[in-house]
Amino acid sequence: METSATIDDGVDACYKPLPPLYFAFMLIWGFSAISWTFNTYANSHFQPNKLQWMLASVPWIKALQLSLSFLFWYSCFYSNMCSLWMSFGVYIMGVLFQTSAFVSFFLISHGYCITCHRLSLSERRTMALLGCVFYLTLVGYRASVPYFPVLLLFNYLIVFYVIFNHISQNLMDLRDQLSFIEDEDVQAMRDAVYTKYIMFKKFQGAMHIVAVSELAMFISMDSSVESYWIRLLVREWAQFFIFMYIGWIFRSQQQLAPRFSVMPVLRSKGVSAVPPIYSIEMDAETFKEFRKHEWHIGVPTLPFKGSLKDSVLVVIQQPHTYSSLANS
Repeated sequence: METSATIDDGVDACYKPLPPLYFAFMLIWGFSAISWTFNTYANSHFQPNKLQWMLASVPWIKALQLSLSFLFWYSCFYSNMCSLWMSFGVYIMGVLFQTSAFVSFFLISHGYCITCHRLSLSERRTMALLGCVFYLTLVGYRASVPYFPVLLLFNYLIVFYVIFNHISQNLMDLRDQLSFIEDEDVQAMRDAVYTKYIMFKKFQGAMHIVAVSELAMFISMDSSVESYWIRLLVREWAQFFIFMYIGWIFRSQQQLAPRFSVMPVLRSKGVSAVPPIYSIEMDAETFKEFRKHEWHIGVPTLPFKGSLKDSVLVVIQQPHTYSSLANS
């Protein structure tokens, strides 16, 4: 059942710029979502990365929200019918966009697909709990429920503390690994580790901008109807550039840093170190037979009940690739 409200006196003329604005941003986010998805799929054979697919889903949610916003305001102005269900869809998709964006920031700050292949059970539970609380406080805040602005502010403080704390931990671990590489002369992994370090430094700067912009929008006292479209324009451009910048930082790095995907399955709570790397060569027949065994090429292997210092990282170069490079 669709509930509609007929507007007899018309909509305030101050909202007139909203339909073209929402339409323009819908096209921008839609084009970005298509390009992002295509680029992620095209580079999936270089670097299978679940994080990129997670990031690629966020622009689709935003594009859907902007599409519903455009249809809502367009029907209000040109059909004199403002659909209650469509406004509810805009409301829900807006909350989903913010929640999914912050969940992506959680994953990045924890080093998901950057310093470890997957999160531990406790990390997943903590992230799920924070995500649910963030979603519920956003719903209450946008529904103008009493005391929820205070709860949302408190939730923002917790969220940003968790994100910045994990970014600092990852930066410290990567600095230790770079020092180990320099001391032990393990140059084969230097480019990959240094690339991850630079990515986290850029992400840290981007999250400072996110924190300042979210705080500025939260405490903004200007609620006049006349300047609503200007605030909307500034907010949408800020969200677009920030998220596109973060997505560009964490694009596929396999071609820039060949061993970028070499990382432990889970994040170690102990002292992180880069295991020694041995480079071996073999002929095509031996390599063909070797691939039949259950070996994980380029993945740290630990002996039974062993420790990180006893691990060995095996990196194998395919013989015919080596020959073609030598002959070129």
